[in-house]
This record gives sequence, structure tokens and C-alpha cells, in this order.
Amino acid sequence: MYQVIARKYRPQTFEDVVNQEHVKRTLANAIDQNRIGHGYIFSGPRGTGKTTMARILAMALNAGEAPSSKFDPEDAVAKEIAAGSAMDVVEIDAASNRRIDDIRELRESVRYRPARDRFKVFIIDEAHQITNDAFNALLKTLEEPPEWVVFVLCTTEPQAIPATILSRCQSFQFRAVEIDLVIGHLKRICEQEGVEADDDALTTIALAGDGSIRDGLSTLDQAIAACGKKLEAKAVGDLLGAIPSEMTARILAALTEQDPPAMLEIADRIFSEGRNPQHFIGELTRQFRNLLVMKVSGTDTKLVAAGEGERRRAAEALEQFSREDLTRYVQLLLDLYRDLQHAPQPRFRTEIGLLKLVYAGQLRPIEEAISSLNGGAAPGTGSTPPAAKAPPRQAQARTSASPPAKRTPTPVSAPPPPASPPAPAPAPIPEPPPPAPEVKAPEAKAPEPEPAPKPAEKAEASEARERLIGALQEAGQDFIAEAIGHCSVEQEGSNFLIRSTSEDRTTLELSWGEVEKAVAALGGRAKLGQDLAQAETVKASASSASGSDEEVSPLETEAGKRAMADPDVQAFQNLFPGQVRDVRNLRDFPS
Repeated sequence: MYQVIARKYRPQTFEDVVNQEHVKRTLANAIDQNRIGHGYIFSGPRGTGKTTMARILAMALNAGEAPSSKFDPEDAVAKEIAAGSAMDVVEIDAASNRRIDDIRELRESVRYRPARDRFKVFIIDEAHQITNDAFNALLKTLEEPPEWVVFVLCTTEPQAIPATILSRCQSFQFRAVEIDLVIGHLKRICEQEGVEADDDALTTIALAGDGSIRDGLSTLDQAIAACGKKLEAKAVGDLLGAIPSEMTARILAALTEQDPPAMLEIADRIFSEGRNPQHFIGELTRQFRNLLVMKVSGTDTKLVAAGEGERRRAAEALEQFSREDLTRYVQLLLDLYRDLQHAPQPRFRTEIGLLKLVYAGQLRPIEEAISSLNGGAAPGTGSTPPAAKAPPRQAQARTSASPPAKRTPTPVSAPPPPASPPAPAPAPIPEPPPPAPEVKAPEAKAPEPEPAPKPAEKAEASEARERLIGALQEAGQDFIAEAIGHCSVEQEGSNFLIRSTSEDRTTLELSWGEVEKAVAALGGRAKLGQDLAQAETVKASASSASGSDEEVSPLETEAGKRAMADPDVQAFQNLFPGQVRDVRNLRDFPS
């Protein structure tokens, strides 16, 4: 009968165990110094040698003429223990013998001396499955067992073992085996089996084991059965569901070229080939994590478990991405992997997640956007598509085309008063106050006590708002139209000045593009003013200063007009429409 590789090459001595040097050294010294404990807990990941180490401990205690870590594995007692047929070495599966009655039977068996060997060894596998009542029944026996009894509890979940049990045993934590050690072990077994395997194929098998020697050997057995005596990376990868290097290259090309259709074709291929989407995304996450680590630590870093072929392809791809890009990709893939756990529509979720990867490459840091206002580019940023760089170039063009009169510096020795309008040449006589007669002229023509202009202004504002609401409703933007209904809309020539409430301002800012389209349909241009509450404050302040009820926007003052005429401020407005809401004079702040 065929014996699987994992059982055929099971270690028979301490030296045969892969890794776990801290456990092997401590147990060997304890046996040679005759400091043998009565209870041990072996914990750690699956397939790392816990039960195997317990059997080797039983062999070292019972084989030969005295306990020794250098026992002969060909000894008759050792061979019986290895075969699982020794009467005095009892292996118990706690997953099926977890009740208090099973522990009572074990406790009765402890009372009797071993039939032949020096020690009676009880190996309890999956010990975390034992119930609390059964553990309580074992406490006294585990604390003061007979001198011929040794307990070994093996578990993958040490946190499930009660503290009262842990305090009565010596605990050993087994570690996941490093990828290089797993590959070396697989290579030695392939040589003994007469199997030819390339490094990339063995790396793929070792990665599938995820630090478990037993899982790696089981996968090797499966690969030999499928591929015969020659293991190649592509065949093994197809067997284990790994992402082909050709598909990885297409994904990287889709990200580099900003090609959403190509990414959708990859999503279609995932499902047409019957791949598990979550497993695929998990493998893709591992590859991008490797790219990120290589970008940070170099392509030859030991922090990445990869074969030479994968490292070479990664080194070529690293030139296309920055650290920020790779960090975003890894985070998006982790989110997608988590969402696919319970996604009702995995195909749709996969398509959206892969498209997010493409669009994430178009993002630009805020520092670069702000830096571009002065015609520069932020250093150290990742690749940015040409479409995202268009606004800075347009801003530069507007800056160079701006008339020099708007940029004329004011002499430091004689700064003009803030309220005086800029004049092209100094006047020979003191400036008369021309605005006052023009503003008060309508009042002189209408001596009636009733303020007739204000109702007309309100009617015009209401009419502009209704026209804008109608344009939005015709465009199917009923939700935005409802928000406009709570706002103040004033038309000044072709400009529509919209002042919102604080509750509706977020809605307008998020949908400002639709508002601009509706205003453009009316032949105008939209401007987002300050909140109504803030406008009332400004209005009250202006009224108290001028003695009138006319509302004055901060952007309509002389200081506001000078600020808005600045080319850099205009460039900022193009990048972030409607975000300049107030203008303050630096002279108003204490130095």
C-alpha cells in the first residue's frame, strides 16, 4: 500500500525536525540531565511538528537502556512508538474524546504502571477541544501524577487552555517554518524520490503550505501525482490556482496605462475560468505586498518569499509605481478581500474593486495641487496622468496672460488706504467721494417713505431661484432642486449668486457640477456665496457701518475684488470652485 510523503518522511529523531531549534535543544538537555517534567504543552500552527515532537520525546524516554536524546531510531521500542503500536504510549484525539467520562477513564489508566517501558506517555492531540469540566477533572492528576507518567498536550489554540492547566505544565511555542527551510526540505525529498523540480515550482508549493511542513509535503504529493517526475512552475501554479505570470503582467499593464476595459477583461477571465475570486484577490494582494516591500527594502530582501523568476519580474515592474501607489493598491485589495467574504454578488464586487485600482492611480496629493498654483510641481510624487495635470498648466497660462496692471506692487513707504480704489495715476487734487451720490441717487428720485426697491429685489431673487429650480428639475436633479429651494439666489447680469443654509451647503458642494450645468443652460455662471447665517452677520455689520440695509458680500468689497483679481487666486478657484468665501485684510490681525 502506498504511503504518503508526509508519513514516509516523518522525522524520527530530534535532528530530523525542521526548525524548532529552541524546542529541540531544551527537551534534549532536559532528558540528558534527567530533568524530565510530568506535563508539557506543545502549541503552534498546524503542521509544524507538535505531535511528531511528542512521539520523539516518548522514544527518547523509553528506547535503549536509559533515557537519552541520542537514542537509536532502529530500536524495537522506538519503532513501535513510531508506528503507533506501543502499549505504554497512548495517543488521544481530544476532538472526539473531550467529555468528562473520557478523562475519568484516562485518570484510572494513570494509576497503573507501564506494562513494559519506563514511562507511560499520554499524548493528547487537539487539547483545546476538551471541555472545562473535563479539564477540572484532570487538574489533580496533572499536578501530582505518578512518577512514571508524562503528559503531552498538543494544541493550535493555546489561549483556549485554562490557566490552571497552563500553570501545571511546561509550555513550548512552535513557530511557522521559514520559506527557505521549507524549500530546502522539499528539495531533499524530491532528490530521494527522483523528482526533478525547478525552484519556482518548489517556491509555489512552499507558499501554499504557509509555513507548514505537513501541508507542503501533502501539496508536493499532489503535484507529483498530477505532473509526474518533472515539476514546472506553470503546471504547479495551475494546479494550485496561483495567478499566472502572464495575467499578473496584464494587471500591471492595465494599471500603468490607466486602462479600465483591460481590467474588466481580467475580471471576466477570473470567473470564466472558474477561479475563486477571494483566493485570486488574496494571491494578488500577496504579490502587491511583495512589490511594496521590494520597493522599500530592495529586490533582494529576505522579507519577500519569492523565486528568482518572480523577483526578476517584480524588479521590472517596480519602475512603474511609487511607494504611495503600491500602498494604495495593497489597502484596496485588502478591503476587496474582506468584502468578498460575504458579498452577495462576488462578480460585481470584484469588477468594482479592480476598477478602483485603476482610478486610484489618477489620484494626486493635495500638496502637488497646491504647489502647482505657483507653476511648480511637488517633488517626490508618483506618476500622474496628463488629464490631472491640465489645471496647473491652464493656471500658468492665465498667469502669464494676466495684464500687468493687476500685479502692480504698492509702494511700501506710502501704502494706499484699504477703502480707496486703485488709480492709474496720482490725482492732482484730493479724491472726491463719487460713490456716495451714485448710491443715494435712487433714493433722491423716490422720496416716498415706502422702500420700493427692496420688494423688487426680492421678486428678482425669487424669480432667479425659480428659474434655476425649473432647470434642475428638467435635468432630473430633483434632490438638488429641493436644496436650492432653501437657498437665496440672486442674479447679477449673467452671474447667479447662491447662498445656502449650513444644512444644504454640503449637498451643493458635492453636486456643484450639476448646478453649474443648470445655470449654464440659463445662459449664466454659478457662484457659491457664503452661508445665509454668515451673510446676515455681514449684512448687519455693513448696515451698522454705512447706515443702510444693503447686503455686502466680502468678495464684492474693494479688498475682495483685488484679491479675486490675483491670478494665483483665480487658479485656485479653477481647481476648487466656490471654496473662496471670505477675504480678510492682514492689517486686521495683530502682528
